[in-house]
Amino acid sequence: MSDHTATACPPPASDIAGLNAQVREAFAVFGGKWKLEILWVLSQRMHRFNELRRAIPGVTQHMLTAQLRELEQDGLVERTIHPEVPPRVEYRITAEALRLEPVFSAIFTWMRERPSRIAEDGGR
Repeated sequence: MSDHTATACPPPASDIAGLNAQVREAFAVFGGKWKLEILWVLSQRMHRFNELRRAIPGVTQHMLTAQLRELEQDGLVERTIHPEVPPRVEYRITAEALRLEPVFSAIFTWMRERPSRIAEDGGR
């Protein structure tokens, strides 16, 4: 039996347009191809740029840089530059982004319940 609260208590029709706008705004924050994966990797621990690149197969340097900048602008990733030669740059998830932990848990639960579908689709 499913416990989807969204279907158990739908919002009044008058609120749907406002909720859709909020959902679109949230999707815009996570809309990049690599953003959720970056956040998940950073939720494990702080990473330097090249560590992130190695942890996320297929991401290009250009795309990782762009996605990290957007996540930083949205307050979900913190970038720290250490004044060393050569400079050391570290990325970590912010307290705001740590609030996504239930989302990641829900995704992992969903994945465990649908292993054959994900394997067949190649993880798309």
